[in-house]
Amino acid sequence: MSTTSLLASLPVPDRAARLRDALLAADFTADGLLERLGAAAYAALARGETVPALRATRGDGPLDTLVRLFLLQRPVPRDRARAALPLEEALADGWLAEEGEEIRATVDVRPYGGPEGEDWFIVSDLGCAVGGAGGASGHGEGVVLGVGGASTTLAGITVRTPVAAALDLGTGSGIQALHAAQHATRVTATDLNPRALGFTRLTLALSGAPEVDLRTGSLFEPVESESYDLIVSNPPFVISPLASGMGDPGARLTYRDGGMGGDDLCRTLVQQAGDRLNDGGYAHFLANWQHVEGEDWQERLRSWVPLGCDAWIVQREVQDVTQYTELWLRDAGDHRAGREAYEARYDAWLDEFEARKTKAVGFGWIALRKSGAEQPSIVIEDWPHPVEQPLGETVRAHFARQDYLRSRDDAALLADHFVLAPEVVQEQVGLPGAEDPEHVVLRQHRGMRRATKVDAVGAGFAGVCDGSLSAGRILDAIAQLLGEDPVLLRDRTPQAIRLLVEEGFLEPAAT
Repeated sequence: MSTTSLLASLPVPDRAARLRDALLAADFTADGLLERLGAAAYAALARGETVPALRATRGDGPLDTLVRLFLLQRPVPRDRARAALPLEEALADGWLAEEGEEIRATVDVRPYGGPEGEDWFIVSDLGCAVGGAGGASGHGEGVVLGVGGASTTLAGITVRTPVAAALDLGTGSGIQALHAAQHATRVTATDLNPRALGFTRLTLALSGAPEVDLRTGSLFEPVESESYDLIVSNPPFVISPLASGMGDPGARLTYRDGGMGGDDLCRTLVQQAGDRLNDGGYAHFLANWQHVEGEDWQERLRSWVPLGCDAWIVQREVQDVTQYTELWLRDAGDHRAGREAYEARYDAWLDEFEARKTKAVGFGWIALRKSGAEQPSIVIEDWPHPVEQPLGETVRAHFARQDYLRSRDDAALLADHFVLAPEVVQEQVGLPGAEDPEHVVLRQHRGMRRATKVDAVGAGFAGVCDGSLSAGRILDAIAQLLGEDPVLLRDRTPQAIRLLVEEGFLEPAAT
């Protein structure tokens, strides 16, 4: 099917406001769905399981009808569709289609709650939400996905400060552009797939959001030499033989197989972002990266960071090549292709990994901040533990702390005042009845939820940091209490203070 015909098959957004009013009137929202379906059916729907939701929507009310039409993708009787929607308009504009005496949806419309309680709707191809990409049909490699874990993760880690210009690179169904439009004066959204831009236009219109500048093309090509205060991208990061042009080209999925070998697409995207960021601007990416035999994965990623940028790279998960292959073969529906075909595709993936000496694949996020510092801060860590989203403010605070620490030598650090971060608690661990604890742990209950063990000096220091005394004065008092030489204590403690500040346990007190 040609690009023109694929675009022509999408709904027309001109009267989306009237459709939006009908959806809201029926309480077809994220909160309304949770209340109507119940927690168990709602959670099952997120896993692609539809039976509990079908059972919960056996009534004939407007909300039941909309859930069946747009989420469960089941046809409904004409009179029920007319009771829930402006039926003739929705048919004429292509949101719905006639199927005998019944009405079916032509696209997936999924309620999505914005960060300030907004009622948004993400529009995507049918089938994706209830069966992965392999559940979508008729669009080949141009399939456009809706809301998923990756897209919500990226939205959650993005710094949300008012900016003049934002870029959503590889917009897909427009989720990141929708978020950016709330705090950016101008938003540009790009995608290699023209159908994705069509879906982004629908998402924005049905969500009542401002229009954005939509451009077709790969990587930074569509924006030429323009620069931005914010860049976000959930790129086609999957490392596969399809991504590098091997295997059956007809099986390539544009949303995930980026057309470059290995992790070259993610590397290229990150390296080129530095030239497109304005001073002080942020860039946020989700990425996969190879763990290559004989290479340190952290040093490999360090080489990706562009000049003039600070970076915080967090690896959230690592899978060996067999687990990774099975995950993405299931995503594409290849496990339903028959045993012989499945095994051949599995083998092709392992051949690709073997040729590249890849032993595992890491997944996580990459955050850049254009600082122009001569000695940039590059923090790369493995953090598979639970975190609390949204993390945008945590990311902003991380880079602010790097600026602070970079500007302070040890003498200046000891002259400053600190406070314990409000989400930090102190835990003492030891045997019952013991006079002293075996160790003391500082634990964050928000953000990254870090925990760190501290010695007696660290525990005492953190416990009295309320901003009233300088760090040096506190250490002098601890030295007197413990019978230590205050000069030696001042000499050996700044590094520990820096670590507590860097990881967010201590904050410089406001002056």
